[in-house]
Amino acid sequence: MPIMAYLAVAAGGAIGTLGRYWLSGVIADSFGQTFPWGTLVINVTGSFVIGFFGTLTGPDGRYFVNGTTRQFVMVGLCGGYTTFSSFSLQTLNLANDGEWLAAGGNIVGSVVLCLFFVWLGVAAGTVLNQLKGA
Repeated sequence: MPIMAYLAVAAGGAIGTLGRYWLSGVIADSFGQTFPWGTLVINVTGSFVIGFFGTLTGPDGRYFVNGTTRQFVMVGLCGGYTTFSSFSLQTLNLANDGEWLAAGGNIVGSVVLCLFFVWLGVAAGTVLNQLKGA
């Protein structure tokens, strides 16, 4: 792989990570830290972004972007922004604290919402791909 691809992924990862850190803090300050709302919101919005961008810039997409740009967004930015490891630890902590309903809600909510939002991103990208004109 060319060095530019590595640099693009690293830059995207740094931006995504900073965005995740900032947004999860804002959400925790707003809604409390008992339930991992920040991680849920981040994973759901990241699912939308990767579905939307991937569809718009895919082989049948409306917009052509080079491979490095796709790697920057889909691997770097989305990879740094979303976080399955935090989701897993927070769910385990809820379970260990006896918060079974919250742990189960986090699992079901995360899986269902992330799948829905990646589908929504793909659907929105598909609609834009089908519009006439540039």
